[in-house]
Amino acid sequence: MLTADLMKKVRQIEIGTRHLVTESFAGEYHSVFKGQGMEFDDVRPYSPGDDIRMIDWNVTARMGSLFIRRYKEERELTVMLAVDASGSSDFGTVNRYKRELAAELGAVLSFAATQNNDNVGLLIFTDQIEMMMPPRKGRRHVLRLIRDLLAFVPRSRGTDIRLAFNTINRIIKRHSVVFVISDFLADPEIYRSSLSITSQRHDVIAIDVSDPLEREIPKVGLMALKDAETDEVSWVDTDSRRWRDDFARRVESMDNLKSRTFESLGVDYVKVSTDKDYVSDLTAFFRKRSKRRPR
Repeated sequence: MLTADLMKKVRQIEIGTRHLVTESFAGEYHSVFKGQGMEFDDVRPYSPGDDIRMIDWNVTARMGSLFIRRYKEERELTVMLAVDASGSSDFGTVNRYKRELAAELGAVLSFAATQNNDNVGLLIFTDQIEMMMPPRKGRRHVLRLIRDLLAFVPRSRGTDIRLAFNTINRIIKRHSVVFVISDFLADPEIYRSSLSITSQRHDVIAIDVSDPLEREIPKVGLMALKDAETDEVSWVDTDSRRWRDDFARRVESMDNLKSRTFESLGVDYVKVSTDKDYVSDLTAFFRKRSKRRPR
């Protein structure tokens, strides 16, 4: 049952993201994800300069003159959103929680897919598969997807990214575009082999959602840090230069490890943050991706 506040939030996200899709992303999305291949459309008479490999010899034999096979792009795609709903997603110190940002990202990508007549599905995961929504088309389907992203209450607070990839590998048979929206705080070596299989079967884009306080903690003296997934509390002295330097090194090390892992597996990697406008980050990704040869 939708509450009035939730309906209002869903409507706000719909209005905002549909506008973004219309103004910014629809063309970029189409140029980046052009379909899974080409399908036969018709034949036409041969013209000088045509690729002789496209000659349809059966039709040519029947008609007594050269005919070329004509193909058209297979426009329909399957887009799968795999969204991390673990305890760390309910964190945010600027503008919104990471979970809210994930919902907006999911909405933008879903509306872009729908506008291009593509199917969109949703997988919500923690350290278990919380929910699976089969790929479908249409506005009503996308609105339900956004509602679930905003309102779904997971049973668990842990994280198992490997399980998400294993589930996709087992369930999604058709080559698909897979957006994985997570903070990717787990050791990449844990899920590397599963992601490797996923990236060979599908076009995988990792969207890394973060909050500025996860990257740089201010000098405020003693501070209690609580793990959102385990409830473990540790006290740290943020005035300590040594502690801050060590924290910065650990953040940089994790970032480098994630980047190397994704790059080595041919997985596109997009970073977004709760304190920034994700539009510029997504737009930059689409434009960079569109300049490359389609996968």
